Amino acid sequence: MTRTPPAPRPLADLAEWESRARLMVKARRYDHVVRVADLAYQIARANRLDADRAYLAGILHDIARDLPDSELLRLAPPEVPIDAAHPLALHGRAARTLLERWGYRDEVVLRAVEDHTTGPRSACSVSACVYVADVSEPGRGVNQHIRELAMVDLEGALALAISSKVHYLQARGIPVHPRTLSAYQGLQERGALPPSA
Repeated sequence: MTRTPPAPRPLADLAEWESRARLMVKARRYDHVVRVADLAYQIARANRLDADRAYLAGILHDIARDLPDSELLRLAPPEVPIDAAHPLALHGRAARTLLERWGYRDEVVLRAVEDHTTGPRSACSVSACVYVADVSEPGRGVNQHIRELAMVDLEGALALAISSKVHYLQARGIPVHPRTLSAYQGLQERGALPPSA
């Protein structure tokens, strides 16, 4: 995994962002958000990555998750047909738009928030921490093996998470988002997945 550049500003306003996130989602979803943030922090620390940024991205990742489809489509206009057909898949991009409108500028965190629905577009460590934490946080009751692997092999855990998602969707005849396919192919190119996986 690549190392992230230093944060452009201190994360001293964390309490403000936590408050905004709490206001944007239902109480049950906020419990999930906190579990994702805590796990993303743990994964980042275990892999000697930027744990503070991973935590903040985890707190912010679902701020648009409870918005109606019409608002998701307004904040994140469809790029491909699957976006229009399944607006919920846009909540990562919509969250990024909201954060930018609120004045948030840390590209590492913004990218992790945007990519948590479709998978990291590069080997960005914070994005990988949040993606893996989102699919494996304990409250989901699944993917404990991915969570455990992430503590010692983040790229291996990311490969397993994305590969599982792609195979699950393909087996059910559900279209895979092009960004997810791109993340999958990127892992193949880096050797994290066999070419035919």
